[in-house]
Amino acid sequence: MKLASLKHGRDGRLVVVSRDLTRATDAFIVVPTLQQALDAWERYAPALEALAEQLEHGSVPSFRFHEHDCAAPLPRAYARRHAAAWPGYPALLRQAAGAEAPAGAAGNALRHAASDGFLGPRDPLQPDDPAASLDLAAGLAVITGDVPRGVAAGEAAGAIRLVTLMAEVIRHDRLRPDGLDLDGAEAPALVASLGPVAVTPDEFGEAWQGGSLHRPLRVSRNDKALGCPDAGADLGLSLVALVAEAARHRSLGAGTIVSAGPVSNRGIDGGPGRPVAEGGAGYACLAEARAAEALTTGWARTPYLTAGDRLRIEMKDAGGHSIFGAIEHDVAG
Repeated sequence: MKLASLKHGRDGRLVVVSRDLTRATDAFIVVPTLQQALDAWERYAPALEALAEQLEHGSVPSFRFHEHDCAAPLPRAYARRHAAAWPGYPALLRQAAGAEAPAGAAGNALRHAASDGFLGPRDPLQPDDPAASLDLAAGLAVITGDVPRGVAAGEAAGAIRLVTLMAEVIRHDRLRPDGLDLDGAEAPALVASLGPVAVTPDEFGEAWQGGSLHRPLRVSRNDKALGCPDAGADLGLSLVALVAEAARHRSLGAGTIVSAGPVSNRGIDGGPGRPVAEGGAGYACLAEARAAEALTTGWARTPYLTAGDRLRIEMKDAGGHSIFGAIEHDVAG
């Protein structure tokens, strides 16, 4: 099942989207918003799934689905926990900066992150300072149902209601060279956005293995490929394990977002990944590209975001069809 929220009020207007992302039908006859659906998932999910099947068969009224009309699937969430699920990313930044991991830091530690408002997937980026060193970090996020404290990793899979894309824009000029702030916490995001469509894990088929989604994440800048790292490779913790970790000390309420950080693949020698132009998987984060360049060539040539840049983030299935739609942002001047 694929769900989206069209722009309407603060919490959007829930629609069910066809598998090929071309058609949609209003979910209002079942439940008006995604948060309300998450609050009583066992009640509403069967009816939403039935609506999805009717949409596929053309037996319900539908309309053309346009990703530009979308808000984030969950325009605002009660809570978000964030981690660096791909440990190669922070390790590479520290290596390039000649820094050590903060004492007592855990590679997969989850931290609280802003969730009171997500940018729409096609909204422009409005930097608060045109001279800022703005970094893009692209990855995945899961949206949970209610998760009890101390849930076992094997049971956490049942708490994942939906999966979607996530993009964060981070101001690196406010951080230490290793990508950490002065308190050793993870880089704070200036803004975050979610993919147009959120998808139930059963839609992924064989690509959903070991609690993770094994598909390349395509990231481009000004129509030039920045990276296509495999989201199922080089993980420290799977998406399911991250949910269990997030609920280790406290329960999670329905609609909690657990974001996994930028996808990061190591090189074949275990070192920095190679750029796409050199046959590598490239990067889902500008800071990682810069760190890899600094380590391999002695200088970071990839610039941070500038006015006029266009970013695109997308994941396709084995048949080449978009799974979540695309996040596409223009950087305003």
